[in-house]
Amino acid sequence: MLGNLWTFQGRYRTLHLTWFAFFLTFVVWFNLAPLATTVKADLGLTLGQIRTVAICNVALTIPARVLIGMLLDKFGPRKTYSSLLIFSVVPCLLFASAETFNQLVIARLLLSIVGAGFVIGIRMVAEWFPPKEIGLAEGIYGGWGNFGSAFSALTMVAIAGLLSFSGGFELPTGAVLNWRGAIAGSGLISALYGIFYFFNVRDTPPGKIYQRPTKTAGLEVTSMRDFWGLLGMNVPFAAILSVLCWRLKKVGFLDEGTYPLALFAVLIWFAFQTWGIIRTNSELIAGTKIYPKEDRYEFKQVAILELTYIVNFGSELAVVSMLPTFFETTFDLPKATAGILASSFAFVNLVARPAGGLISDKLGSRKNTMSFLTGGLGIGYLVMSWIKPGTFSGVSGILVALFITMLASFFVQAGEGATFALVPLVKRRVTGQVAGLVGAYGNVGAVTYLTIFSLLPMWMSGGGEATAEIIANSNSAFFQILGIAGLIVAFMCFFFLKEPKGSFDELHEGEIA
Repeated sequence: MLGNLWTFQGRYRTLHLTWFAFFLTFVVWFNLAPLATTVKADLGLTLGQIRTVAICNVALTIPARVLIGMLLDKFGPRKTYSSLLIFSVVPCLLFASAETFNQLVIARLLLSIVGAGFVIGIRMVAEWFPPKEIGLAEGIYGGWGNFGSAFSALTMVAIAGLLSFSGGFELPTGAVLNWRGAIAGSGLISALYGIFYFFNVRDTPPGKIYQRPTKTAGLEVTSMRDFWGLLGMNVPFAAILSVLCWRLKKVGFLDEGTYPLALFAVLIWFAFQTWGIIRTNSELIAGTKIYPKEDRYEFKQVAILELTYIVNFGSELAVVSMLPTFFETTFDLPKATAGILASSFAFVNLVARPAGGLISDKLGSRKNTMSFLTGGLGIGYLVMSWIKPGTFSGVSGILVALFITMLASFFVQAGEGATFALVPLVKRRVTGQVAGLVGAYGNVGAVTYLTIFSLLPMWMSGGGEATAEIIANSNSAFFQILGIAGLIVAFMCFFFLKEPKGSFDELHEGEIA
């Protein structure tokens, strides 16, 4: 595969066009992080408010990934990806024109939908590459596309400076950062590429039929045990959205009148999801449909993959959102320098995620690859908890901290590659929905982690003022939480995850040579 990667012909052309679509969604999705302190100062936001905006940046991605998984299986990746890319310009323009905290929250909630784009490419790539190469192909798609977050960290401050004009935020040096123009511009570029993508890709290779499930209102399962398991795994979606509503009430976005309405909306969404699952599996529930052994799959596989994505991608979203400010405050660095250092975490994606997929392809056991990489992730975060002001100092200290960050990032993102080397092999006709559920759990993890991160300084200060020392200790505790969670899930992978049938076959399930 590697020898033909740069031919830009056939499936390789589709792979390149699709990872770049994902890249642009991540540029848009993470265009706030490097400019967060500038936006905070420009609009006079509190620390709690700007952290709440960061949480909103991943909030609606949870239901969006589930919904887009359904739309993907029904309409195909070409139409779905193009539509999402074009949509992204709307929240970008809304955010760029915002003047109040409430406007920022609304725009960021809409922008969080763009983060669901990753799911679409998973099925597109799976349609074009055989099982024996799926790990590397999905790894390249995820790793190179995910670099969009690093690109934002590297360039958004510089772009904002180049677009400077009156109305930007005045820095002490006298420079002006036009954060509004930079964020609006990223949305416009994404929308233009959406139009280009629509006219330059197709859902499947010539002669191949795009398999669709008969019903897409919910995930199809093949046993009653799996049906109850699916209903149970649907609960955390509603729970974490309720936590977000509570968080928005704490910072004043929701009041005593709108808070119950928001919770009611979450309840309606949960009921809609549950009813969709019941409708899709109505024949199974009634006992009128019994799946033959060769057509069955275990939902337990999906559930464990959901947990792996909490600890790898969920933690990545949380860490990428806080890392620029972490480096800025830990080492007393300028924003641009801190953004460059922070980008190292996502920069590793260029190699790590494809490497995780390649290891999964070559090692001969996708299960063992998943277990090993998740364990390495846990250890990496525990080591990152040692990075504090005074522990590492000077240029040499910054370099050591950078090395630790990149090493942890390798395991995080190689683990993501290993997760999605497994996802397309669970059940082909519902790959979009499985990818949507697994991807949504990544966002459940992100919202959970970011909520914990935002509350740690208050808990550790006993409700008092969060001093620099308390903030440093809360950062350390945050990395420890990420590490322990990773080790627990690694244990579950090793003992409960099963190797999928046909993991290294020449053809997908149901295909004929």
